[in-house]
Amino acid sequence: MSHTLPVAIIQAAPIPLAIGDGITKAVELAERAIKDGAKLVAFGETFLGGYPVWLDEAPGAALWDHSGTRALHRIMLENAIVANDERLLPLQELCDEHDACISIGAHERVRQSLYNNQLMFRPGQDPLPHRKLVPTHGERLIWMRGDGSTLGVHQAEWGNVGNLICWEHWMPLARAAMHNLGEAVHVAAWPTVREEYALNSRHYAFEGRCFVLAAGLVQTKEQVLDGLERAGGDADAKALLEAIDADVLNKGGSFVAAPDSRVIAQAGEGEETLHAELNLSEIGGNLASLDTDGHYSRPDVFELSVDTLAKDGVTWS
Repeated sequence: MSHTLPVAIIQAAPIPLAIGDGITKAVELAERAIKDGAKLVAFGETFLGGYPVWLDEAPGAALWDHSGTRALHRIMLENAIVANDERLLPLQELCDEHDACISIGAHERVRQSLYNNQLMFRPGQDPLPHRKLVPTHGERLIWMRGDGSTLGVHQAEWGNVGNLICWEHWMPLARAAMHNLGEAVHVAAWPTVREEYALNSRHYAFEGRCFVLAAGLVQTKEQVLDGLERAGGDADAKALLEAIDADVLNKGGSFVAAPDSRVIAQAGEGEETLHAELNLSEIGGNLASLDTDGHYSRPDVFELSVDTLAKDGVTWS
């Protein structure tokens, strides 16, 4: 395993709803980061399509049959990525050409439902999906729950890398499952890396004895309205978004944490690409005092069973 790994977190504003335009922006930013040396590039939660900020910020968004919420849901379905989506090929080609990995979040459509999917693009292989296991609070109005079939890691030549999304990091058994997979690097995808999210990400690094890329987004109200227009526009959706009081909706805060929880690179609240060099040899030294999947576990007392079968809900025989 190589002892050093150059990484980058792209803390940028999505192009909300208009996923095609968002992919173009993501490719440009990822290519720049890779050409600057990064072998692993991380984006925040649902960069492709943007985080649905109206659920928290727009008055009445959760009311039954709200015309603006219905319009936004329709637009998300129309724009969402799907299986074998050719629009994603430029990201795959970028990884293939430069032997790099890209972790990026997206709204994904499966049949008639949406999932929050953090995709790991890797060279020479299909993207590794991770669908959010439990959408948080108001997010359940939009996203379906994922299942154990998308819990996994990419086995790179320098070590294993995996993803979890937002409040999944407060699911102790999800963390335990990922620690069992032996991550060297973990991407923690957030809309904004707020104080408690930063504490959580640093805890994950310490508990898992791995490096953590805590990746956040930057987003303003005007950018959300611009994305709506790019996606075709809708009067009801526009009225709902215009009712949002705040101007700045996502505030970045991205950082990189080492296996002892210390922060080795920190971004601010604006758009930037945060680079860091990971000394992977730190992992072994930190495992001397704590290995939650090994000598600090009690398999005679605790046992975790992970069901990795896909739960499609329908079986055709």
